[in-house]
Amino acid sequence: MVAPEALILEMVPPSTFDLVSFDSYIPDPGEPSQAQAVSKARDFVGRAGKARTTKRGLFSRKQTPQGIGLYLDGGFGVGKTHLLASIYHSLPEPKAFATFVEVTHLVGALGFVNAVERLSDRTVLCIDEFELDDPGDTMLVSRLLTELTAKGVSIAATSNTLPGQLGEGRFAAQDFLREIRKLSAIFETIRVDGPDYRHRDLPPAPAPRSDAELVELAESTTDATLDDFDALCDHLSTLHPSKYKDLVDGVSLVCLRGVHPAKDQSVALRIVVLADRLYDANIPVTVSGCRLDEIFTEEMLGGGYRKKYLRAMSRLLALSRFAESTV
Repeated sequence: MVAPEALILEMVPPSTFDLVSFDSYIPDPGEPSQAQAVSKARDFVGRAGKARTTKRGLFSRKQTPQGIGLYLDGGFGVGKTHLLASIYHSLPEPKAFATFVEVTHLVGALGFVNAVERLSDRTVLCIDEFELDDPGDTMLVSRLLTELTAKGVSIAATSNTLPGQLGEGRFAAQDFLREIRKLSAIFETIRVDGPDYRHRDLPPAPAPRSDAELVELAESTTDATLDDFDALCDHLSTLHPSKYKDLVDGVSLVCLRGVHPAKDQSVALRIVVLADRLYDANIPVTVSGCRLDEIFTEEMLGGGYRKKYLRAMSRLLALSRFAESTV
């Protein structure tokens, strides 16, 4: 059992975003929404800092200032996580950063009351990839945020929307506010548009290697792993998703042999979590079998988890191009 203190201390941005800042975010000149998002994020930092440091007077009945909220709504690869990590870095300790899934895992591990108590002194809670596809989890986190903002904790969140959705994704922002309706008054929603920077002006997914090439590469690379795709998928089914981070710790290169489209949704969703952990750790991925943009079937991409799969595909392709350039 992991100690509560350790779980809270792990709530920091992925190492990929250790050095990011508002200054290092380069807005696309053709997308004015990106420059606006930077301005709004800077403004949020100033207001969030004031909300937490405002003191109650000795003879005043003034209550603890309520936290404020910012929701960055946009497609894949437009820099929302960069901005979220910049918000985190710009505010004083104590603070917390986690994905939506990690927040739900934290509440499950600590219990609701304990989680509120442990997070209630934070300046800000940054939640990456807010998800609306599980009503139970969504309402659990909504209740958590209601409790925390009442205690003065500010909340910044991101979520992915798809360009094909009604209103170029603005409908998703309305979904978000409806699901966290008790908090809708404090959240400002900012749309961030633009092409996926991970694939801007880049060629298609790298061609798979032969099995022999893959084995040779794995054997000649320090701290590389070599797994059969099906065996890896079977192993993932035996682990809680919160353990995937430990699985990739210290790995320099992931080599997967015999990659093919995921056989069902449960396998595909585990691959999504693994892809996120690999991307967070900036670990290159190279494969034999099919290309990584074929790992999710057309049926899956047309279903309710489409946003998860497209995000994972975007990240896996970035990691596979990284492998091509570094090994």
